[in-house]
Amino acid sequence: MENMTGKIVKGIAGFYYVAVDNIIYECKAKGAFRKDKIKPLVGDDCQIDVIDQEEKKGNIISILPRKNQMIRPAVANTDQVIIVFALANPDPNLNLLDRFLLSMEEQEVKPIICFNKCDLKGKEEREEIKKIYEHSTYPVIFTSTYTGEGMEHLKELLQGKNTALAGGSGVGKSSILNAVLERKQMETGDISKKLHRGKHTTRHSEIFIAGKDTYLMDTPGFSSFLVMDMEPDDLRYDFFEFQPYEGSCRFHGCVHVSEPDCAVKQAVEEGKIASSRYENYCQFYQELLEKKNNRYS
Repeated sequence: MENMTGKIVKGIAGFYYVAVDNIIYECKAKGAFRKDKIKPLVGDDCQIDVIDQEEKKGNIISILPRKNQMIRPAVANTDQVIIVFALANPDPNLNLLDRFLLSMEEQEVKPIICFNKCDLKGKEEREEIKKIYEHSTYPVIFTSTYTGEGMEHLKELLQGKNTALAGGSGVGKSSILNAVLERKQMETGDISKKLHRGKHTTRHSEIFIAGKDTYLMDTPGFSSFLVMDMEPDDLRYDFFEFQPYEGSCRFHGCVHVSEPDCAVKQAVEEGKIASSRYENYCQFYQELLEKKNNRYS
């Protein structure tokens, strides 16, 4: 049997599709993975034994060390995540967006915020929503697959990286995917045949080759997202716009929720921190506090 190294680009119904030099091999994972409680993930680099070169079939025999592993979406070796929300139709759910940003911080993956369908809103509305995140350190881009606006900038951000494309349902992720890929690799017989692609409705994470050393992971849309398990008092460190005010509050260790003479709350009142970001922070803090109390009750 021939041994090769490739990348898992899709996993479904117990089969894993591994790309080796743009050729897709349909593989099963050896039983040892189940025994060791290791689940291969989309994005994993792995070694396979080819058992049928003509039919392009093989077995995954080992998973190479992961750079990182995300929980939702469940993918591995991600350099960055493009979080896609629509500017309109549907209106952006900023609470859901902030939950996702928090999750990315906890998983140490760089997030980029992408507001799609920007042709449906004017310049004033775009600036208003961009201002919300201007002190959060997160890059914000605007795209429209209808007019093509922002698409070249998006393609530049993808070059040479493993990027996960994530976001709510109906925000245009599939349209962005098609625009970035220009359907080039979808014309490749081996890949189209092996992946059984039909009408694009994302139910599983999947990787597409978008250029040299450039991979784009498409992930299922979501409509809800729980705050991850973390200490409530640590939450404030993941809201980077709070950092300039740390140490300026009346009380040492202020968590910026109910304490008097709080520099962060003062900054919110003065418009230096977006009220939506602060309100979501307070909600997440209470959720984490309730989780912690329930653990010890």
